[in-house]
Amino acid sequence: MSGPTSLEICSGAGGQALGLELAGFGHEALVEIEPPACATLRANRPDWQVFEKDLRTFSAKAYKGIDLLAGGVPCPPFSKAGKQLGADDERDLFPEAIRLVDECRPRAVMLENVRGLLDAVFDDYRNKVEKQLKKLGYVPSWRLLNASDYGVSQLRPRVVFVGIQKEFASQFSWPKPNDKDPLTVGELLHDLMAEAGWRGANRWKEQANAIAPTLVGGSKKHGGPDLGPTRAKRAWAALGVDGLGIWDAPPERDFVGMPRLTTRMAARIQGFPDEWQFSGRKTAAYRQIGNAFPPPVAKAVASQIYQAITARKMFAVA
Repeated sequence: MSGPTSLEICSGAGGQALGLELAGFGHEALVEIEPPACATLRANRPDWQVFEKDLRTFSAKAYKGIDLLAGGVPCPPFSKAGKQLGADDERDLFPEAIRLVDECRPRAVMLENVRGLLDAVFDDYRNKVEKQLKKLGYVPSWRLLNASDYGVSQLRPRVVFVGIQKEFASQFSWPKPNDKDPLTVGELLHDLMAEAGWRGANRWKEQANAIAPTLVGGSKKHGGPDLGPTRAKRAWAALGVDGLGIWDAPPERDFVGMPRLTTRMAARIQGFPDEWQFSGRKTAAYRQIGNAFPPPVAKAVASQIYQAITARKMFAVA
């Protein structure tokens, strides 16, 4: 495999993996526990090596010296929608991520999570993560990034952690926001809403004149194919979208009322290309989409990491 390589954990439906690929990274392996998400990864990229297993049973020793270890460790331990149990939550996989970093010693680490991780209640938790990675030779930093700053038509703040080996750290800088605003929901989805000939599509486009609120995928324990809590549903209603569920197809020609999103529409809002297919039934597919890290944001950060490690490599060769 030519060019920088990556090992990705908690891969989900491949939002981050796709972003890394677009940034120039080749995937040595991906680890994901959910069968529908693994099926999605294999369907879209048959050449990727996907390990369908619990991260706690995976060893990264075979990938020693890889360029990047990346992933989206589960967010419920830090989400404001949950109990914010942090290290006391059985779903906290940050310790496993650090174990894998120790095993394979990548040049860089990139982990994303919910904005709640930056809350004061987790100051000690973040400090512990930083200390562990500094001990392994990394320069750590956290940043709250808004997806809408990178072309995603959605209010989706995410915390991204980047750790770079000391020799590459001076070359890294966080990505700058795009100069252009993202498309409104109406501009982004008009063609999909009009696909079945809906006569109200043009009028709907005019109402849907802002970017979307954060898509919520829910967890295995809670949540289904709807667009989130009451406040989010009100925000969707202001855009002319019924947030109580997901449709299998766009509105028919004579439909009257507020349409619902399809999984394809939701995926486009997340920044997935239309050709990216999601495996499983509607609820499983929507959960994969709603929990994804938008590919354009992953690409923006990964591109900066790519430049940092390749610039240092080229400097060393010269």
